[in-house]
Amino acid sequence: MTVPARTLGALKLEVRESLIARTVQLPVQQFIHTQGVSGAFLLVAAVIALTWANSPWRASYYHLWHIELKLSGLILPFHAWINDAMMALFFFLVGMEVKQEIVNGELADMQRAALPVFAGAGGMVFPALVFVLLNHGRPGAHGWGVPMATDIAFSLGVLAMVKGIPAELKVFLLSLAIADDIGAIAVIAFFYTDTVHFDQLFIGALLLALILICGRVGIDRPIVYAVLGFAFWLAILRSGLHATIAGVILGMLVPVRSRVSLDTFGAVCGETLEEFRKAFASGDKSLANRQLGAMEYLLENTESPADRLTRKLHDWIAFLVLPLFALSNAGVTFSLATWRSLLHSPVAWGVLLGLLVGKPLGIFGACWIAVKLKIAQLPSGVNWGHIVGVGALAGIGFTVSLFISALAFDDPGMLDAAKTAVLCASLLAGVFGFLALRRITGQQVQPDSQISKEPSH
Repeated sequence: MTVPARTLGALKLEVRESLIARTVQLPVQQFIHTQGVSGAFLLVAAVIALTWANSPWRASYYHLWHIELKLSGLILPFHAWINDAMMALFFFLVGMEVKQEIVNGELADMQRAALPVFAGAGGMVFPALVFVLLNHGRPGAHGWGVPMATDIAFSLGVLAMVKGIPAELKVFLLSLAIADDIGAIAVIAFFYTDTVHFDQLFIGALLLALILICGRVGIDRPIVYAVLGFAFWLAILRSGLHATIAGVILGMLVPVRSRVSLDTFGAVCGETLEEFRKAFASGDKSLANRQLGAMEYLLENTESPADRLTRKLHDWIAFLVLPLFALSNAGVTFSLATWRSLLHSPVAWGVLLGLLVGKPLGIFGACWIAVKLKIAQLPSGVNWGHIVGVGALAGIGFTVSLFISALAFDDPGMLDAAKTAVLCASLLAGVFGFLALRRITGQQVQPDSQISKEPSH
């Protein structure tokens, strides 16, 4: 991932005048947008959580997340503010990414979308089946949604570490993970909701209609949508549905197309700039400022609202929200008795085997069926070995798997078993996927290098 082009362009000019921009802002932006850095932050947060939860200060770890905080008359534990409010921002970003893919990305073309959609479906159904087979009729059977998820940041981060990977494989994994996110969102909405209060849902529907009307009549004040969005989130929270669903819905409402195309900008801005030069040369400041206002409008509207919000929110979510989530959710206290119980826990084995075995089998099997039935075809430069490797990487459930674990299990023992299995499976899936893909790319490069070394006759 690189620094967003608009952010980089602004910083390149700002460094001329600002010492802080030159010595701090630009280097920081270049560092945090290095591929894998955000995943490393997430991993460090998880390691800190595990270390803290197993240290002599473990009591302070659990106490911290249960401190109650009050905002706008709403009192929730710190842990709930992270899982219900801050993670709603993460799912807001996911909602925008899903819409981008459906409107402008890989999922916009049905023929290209078929393979990742089939892969995503297989990668959700098979892990759930593995879990159900091991937990059917047992108290933890309702945790079948835990091994269905794929962590986009971690899986793409590991993929980027393998040299010689086709660009099409990265697109395939991203599209697969997006399709997987859609399924995970549906599972959270329909299967992990206990009680629904329809009066609050009605209020939420009215607020949603008001947001749509504001967009239709052209209101573009961010504060209006921020207030209405918060009220909508609150209504969904009180309705009994998980509050992160509000984030997804709001994200899906954000326009992904710009008002002004680059062609229009090029044509109109040239004329406007010439008018500004003439007005400035003649000393007509009023006309010059009007032309500047016109150019400001053109500049702002060449970027879609979804692109602008993603650019503004991404770093905060990647380096604050998700690490905080990992810090508050990944802590599990281990003991000899804990490990013994884990070895005999159907929940732990269901999650572990669901992610490590069900994911790759489901993805490979679904892709194979889709290709054999001629519903889809493998992307250019991608072979079946690549699909196996990506299937293994998709077993990195981490963020969303931990999130669903917290929704699925009230029993502390089962929750700890699920969390531990998610962490172990994510680590092993990353290692297996990396080694598999490195071997495949190595086999492809080796014949070429041998040919290049053959002497000419």
